Amino acid sequence: MNQTKTMKRSHSIPLTLLALAGTFGWALAAAADDPVAPLPPAANKPGLTYAADIKPLLDQSCVKCHTGDKPKAHLKLDTLADALKGGEDGKVIIPGDSAKSLLVLAAAHATKDHDLWMPPRRHPPGIRPLTPEEIGLIRAWIDQGAK
Repeated sequence: MNQTKTMKRSHSIPLTLLALAGTFGWALAAAADDPVAPLPPAANKPGLTYAADIKPLLDQSCVKCHTGDKPKAHLKLDTLADALKGGEDGKVIIPGDSAKSLLVLAAAHATKDHDLWMPPRRHPPGIRPLTPEEIGLIRAWIDQGAK
């Protein structure tokens, strides 16, 4: 009888740990996707293009660190092709879905991972965060297909 009780306990412990790991894993994944700041709304401006509307914004706030031979996070933002290619964290622009694009989430500080915030909290001099209106233009551009 004691052997049976021991067997039941030994089997129930791994199952309990597995259940807890699944629960905590789901909770951690949900927390990572839960934005900490609301995203600014997408702008209502139609026909946005990278060259005319987005590159000037990125040039003043992002390109200083995201260009050249050794861009931060291997992410170059100085050309449309490079911006769409992404960096070490994968693609940062999902054409048609700005709310899931890391470029928008990072610029809006809408992620719990503060290491992804752009510019970072302690950014170099001469770099300023994008305004909510500028992030709204980027959102609209991405939602319009990121052309």
